[in-house]
Amino acid sequence: MNSLLSIIFFIYFHFLLTMTKPTLTLEPACKTHCGPLEVKYPFGTGPGCGSPRFHPYVACSPDGAQLLLTTHTGSYPVTSISYTDSTLTISPPCMSNCTSMQPAPPKFGLDWAGPFQLGSSTFILLACSSSTIKGNPICDPSSAYLCPSIYTCPGVVSLRLPLFPPTNSCCVYSPANLDPNFELDIRELKCGGYTSVVSLGDLPTDPGQWLYGVALKYTLGGLDSYNIAPSCRACEMSGGVCGRFAAGNFGNFCFLHSNLTE
Repeated sequence: MNSLLSIIFFIYFHFLLTMTKPTLTLEPACKTHCGPLEVKYPFGTGPGCGSPRFHPYVACSPDGAQLLLTTHTGSYPVTSISYTDSTLTISPPCMSNCTSMQPAPPKFGLDWAGPFQLGSSTFILLACSSSTIKGNPICDPSSAYLCPSIYTCPGVVSLRLPLFPPTNSCCVYSPANLDPNFELDIRELKCGGYTSVVSLGDLPTDPGQWLYGVALKYTLGGLDSYNIAPSCRACEMSGGVCGRFAAGNFGNFCFLHSNLTE
């Protein structure tokens, strides 16, 4: 009997050691891509993948077609990631562009405890009745030339503006600031809509050629920067995906290709 118990204990102990090795081919099924985007550390496609600091916010949609950033105000499609510049670009569904103007958009916000902050994109407030907040001017006169350009878009009529409306109802909100709730509240700003431009392209006066989106900078935590990140880069160079095996485990593991979905 004692011999049988010893054998069972040995098998169980060996099983535990196998489960906690730093290179695993078990669940979760981390992916190297989500839709068209390559997903690398610190991001992950689902629970247990990437850094625990980022998973509550960034994950692949259930159908695997789109990477999403989720905050307290909603979920936003991620359109690009620059791992070199630590920048992620999102496209809020209720943000206007030259093709489609969205009236009365809901609040856009970030989570105060999250690893993201507004990046270098340029916010343009549309159909505004005021250019001040509590008497303080918020518009950047050096970028005011963008207003006549965006107001050439036929979609302005969706904001209850006439074609080629007066530009004094447009405001280049720079530098853009979120309110104390970490939100961009268009109604509080007394505007009818907004857009955000990542790049003006080769024709700054042609809003049909602009690249629209909200650029966000992200920061790594201390452990990510000095301990986990280097080993995760080595994992990715070997064809694996970095993640965690168990919930609450802040150690990093390398999930090998046999458990990955391209």
